[in-house]
Amino acid sequence: MQFFGKKNYWGIGLAVLLLIVGFLMLALKPASNKVALDVAPFILIATFLVLLPWSIWKSTDKEGRNSREGV
Repeated sequence: MQFFGKKNYWGIGLAVLLLIVGFLMLALKPASNKVALDVAPFILIATFLVLLPWSIWKSTDKEGRNSREGV
């Protein structure tokens, strides 16, 4: 049984990439710039709360059910 599908791996990869970008933007000097204060936290919060959970819980079978239900 395949636990994750292709969409899951793409979503997790995109989430990791966005987390790296977000943390790099957060580390920009000076600390009072617009990117470090406004854009980076938004990217990190959206990635942690939306994209990463969606990537993990997204169903992989064709019927739309969660692939872990039959276990």
